[in-house]
Amino acid sequence: MASEGKILRIALPVKLRRLFDYKVEEGRAVPQLGSRVLVPLQKRFVVGIVCDVSNTSLLPDSKLRPIRKTLDSEAALTPELFDLLNWASRYYHHPIGEVMQAALPTKLRQDCAIEPVVPKHYRVRKEGLSALSQIPARSHIQKRVIELLANAGPDSLSARDIAEHVSSGASTALARLVKLDWIEICDPPVLPNVEARSSIELNCEQLESSNTIARSLGSYAPHLLEGVTGSGKTEVYLDCVKKVVADGKQALVLVPEISLTPQLVERFSSNISGGLAVFHSGLTAFQRHQSWWRCRQGAASVILGTRSAIFAPFCRLGLIVVDEEHDLSYKQKEGFRYSARDVAVKRAQMAKIPIVLGSATPSLESLANAGAGRYQHLSLSARHGGSQMPRVAVVDVNHQSINEGLSAAVLEALKDCLAKREQSIVFVNRRGFAPVVSCSACGWQAMCQRCDARLTLHRRSQRLICHHCGSQSRSPEVCPECTSSNLFFSGDGTQRVQEALAQIFPAARVARLDSDITASPHRLTEILTAVNERQIDILVGTQMLSKGHDFEGVTLVCVLSADQSLYSVDFRGPERLFQQLIQVSGRAGRRKRRGDVLIQTAHPTSEVLSRVVQHDFDGFAKTILTERQQAGYPPFARFALLRAESPKPEAPMSFLRRALSASRTVAEIESVEVFDPIPSPMERRAGRFRAQLLMKSVNEKAFHLFLDEWIAILESLPESSRVRWSVDIDPQDMY
Repeated sequence: MASEGKILRIALPVKLRRLFDYKVEEGRAVPQLGSRVLVPLQKRFVVGIVCDVSNTSLLPDSKLRPIRKTLDSEAALTPELFDLLNWASRYYHHPIGEVMQAALPTKLRQDCAIEPVVPKHYRVRKEGLSALSQIPARSHIQKRVIELLANAGPDSLSARDIAEHVSSGASTALARLVKLDWIEICDPPVLPNVEARSSIELNCEQLESSNTIARSLGSYAPHLLEGVTGSGKTEVYLDCVKKVVADGKQALVLVPEISLTPQLVERFSSNISGGLAVFHSGLTAFQRHQSWWRCRQGAASVILGTRSAIFAPFCRLGLIVVDEEHDLSYKQKEGFRYSARDVAVKRAQMAKIPIVLGSATPSLESLANAGAGRYQHLSLSARHGGSQMPRVAVVDVNHQSINEGLSAAVLEALKDCLAKREQSIVFVNRRGFAPVVSCSACGWQAMCQRCDARLTLHRRSQRLICHHCGSQSRSPEVCPECTSSNLFFSGDGTQRVQEALAQIFPAARVARLDSDITASPHRLTEILTAVNERQIDILVGTQMLSKGHDFEGVTLVCVLSADQSLYSVDFRGPERLFQQLIQVSGRAGRRKRRGDVLIQTAHPTSEVLSRVVQHDFDGFAKTILTERQQAGYPPFARFALLRAESPKPEAPMSFLRRALSASRTVAEIESVEVFDPIPSPMERRAGRFRAQLLMKSVNEKAFHLFLDEWIAILESLPESSRVRWSVDIDPQDMY
């Protein structure tokens, strides 16, 4: 029986692909679309988003529960963002409630005010520094608080930050120190409105690209900016953003990694007047909420961020820039599996504004769009400032003696570089010390108990760590199978290479840059600053080094273990390898001195490596695109993966076989090819068994119609409740 009255249809943070009906009690105002409301769900209260208002419901009035309260006087989600999220839910076939939640800072997923509540921050006074040596031993907590604040320098720390380091007793100590006037309460740090301190000088190619983009301001226009490494794509971004800000609009600049945000903040602060805000996972909950609020209120003219920043609530968005648009980091791999790059293109289309996709090695999807005339293709063919592209050479490691992963040619090149007082990078795309720990007596290998993967030795902590699920155990001193002490450590990680180089070149300053080192944003900034100030001679690092960094003094790049992705089970393996090698090679010789790149390989005749040596991305891309078109692979077809996982080994395949059978009853099946289910390449991960089923179609509209009907059937299957399953639209990896 239908019910009449004010009915709200609300998106809740649950895995169900539907809205939930609630009523508005008599006398209460009806909240706006996109507003947050607190509603009862079973025995708890959750925050939902109002998606529709109706006069009727299919539920009887007795079944309708009233909303607890409206949390926003003005909708948290702007109309433009609200429409974008609804599109994203439909395109990615993901529950609308989880999609809406992804656009909110953590604080706003709770019962709290939309405007950030400024927490107390503390800063040490000079009186506190003077008294530090006089604090008695029994007051060790007070002493620790002052030391923390002293180490923060001019920055302040919140009470929560201090409590995390001091543990119990922090609040009492803070109150006591304030009373003594040794510390003071202050406002939290905020990126200020800044005045430009320098101007942007563009060469002819840069100026032409910038002017082309500028002419499209105020209308939807996607631009693919392809520029060789060091060609000055950032200068083009800056010039375009400067024009947008001068016109009173906002600009969004997406970057793939947190590590790129500090240097970009500095570049934008130096060249563009106005407020800046930063979005990334390294911020505290309050900082993310504050950036979100400044963006929504228009106080921030430029927003720099990683993947999630695409859902920032702009009030006058005028331009979107996606730097390193090819990067895999733009794809969310768990939960709501969206591509920030693709969502950015859609957001630009809906907002009727231009978007710039920049890369030295564009994705094949973007190149295909440019080739079809859907994107305007802009080119920067030469390095900025007249510097030359680096010389690239392949080092054949077959029949060679290798010292801790380092060939004689690489060691000689590093020696020459040190003699000339120049800097070098050693690229090793594996963190840790050794990826294989085994027993030479019985053949035992250290395997993860929860994944089909080996454990990696991290020597400094003496831990065996799984890089897939994170499980850890202490490194054994003897073999757990035969008690032999003949344990063997094979393979090369960043730790091992760093230690080896420090021993081979004792006078050299060797540092490491990987996710183990840069867990703290401050540590990352320290290392990057040290490199730029010539305090590091050799920098050993992972793929973090390949993305956008401009190291003036680096003239040599050595790539170890270049073959890992050469024969990948993922059809994108060669593309990823080529992009990675070109990007990391581009760190060399970005000023007056020409750089050199050495790539160690056991497959020196590989076409991928031959193209890298020639800097021939265009030739490589044309070859791969032709192969993809002949095979009917993306970007010439749409892929989707139905993934399933369960602690029970047989459950995922059982569900997928049932799903395959159900697919044959869907009306649009003639336009879609559904393949047989198979175990995932890594079948067991984090204690769960995984399997997948691939779908393919060249008809996008029919593809989505098929998925709509099929997913509705899947949700009704008894087997669906026995597994955890998800649909990945446009998957970027086949694992």
